[in-house]
Amino acid sequence: MMAGAAEDVRTLFGAAIRAALEAWPALQIAVENGFGGVHTQEKAEWLGGAVEDYFIANVDLALEEIEDFLGELMTTEFDTVVEDGSLPQVSQELQTMFQHFQKGDGAALQEMTSNINQKKCKVTATPLKTAKETGVDEEDVDSVEEMEVTATNDGTTTDVVCPQPQPSDPDPQTIKEEDIVEDGWTIVRRKK
Repeated sequence: MMAGAAEDVRTLFGAAIRAALEAWPALQIAVENGFGGVHTQEKAEWLGGAVEDYFIANVDLALEEIEDFLGELMTTEFDTVVEDGSLPQVSQELQTMFQHFQKGDGAALQEMTSNINQKKCKVTATPLKTAKETGVDEEDVDSVEEMEVTATNDGTTTDVVCPQPQPSDPDPQTIKEEDIVEDGWTIVRRKK
């Protein structure tokens, strides 16, 4: 393969990786909600290059190694644990892209990128109404706050409900009346 053709395939490989990551709902939600801090968008852009470099530096990667790498990046950079089953799918897709890159098959990389861009959907996460907001007794509701995730593609919408941890409030039964002082403050005591 000539140097110019190799650079073209490398560029196509990078573009395919970025398309796959941009279409990944777990990453979309993390970026949209700023889970990576003030530099979330920059981290998302950096992620494509980091994944590309990882493949170039490690020629014979097993699927589990790719999953571990992506999972670690999502955890450390976006404070996100991916538990929706998408990590193996994205890893497999990236591994297939790398195999096309190794063969110098730019046409296959272009086709994969095109397919991803056609199937890409916008994912949004919005908190569902709590029991207090809906007037339902809290005892009748599970102790997990949920977020509604909506994916849209070509005008079609699908809804998926994902459980989210509920913020921990002090248990009202463990607060004693003598711990509440006149100005509304509550004295917090260590458990013994």
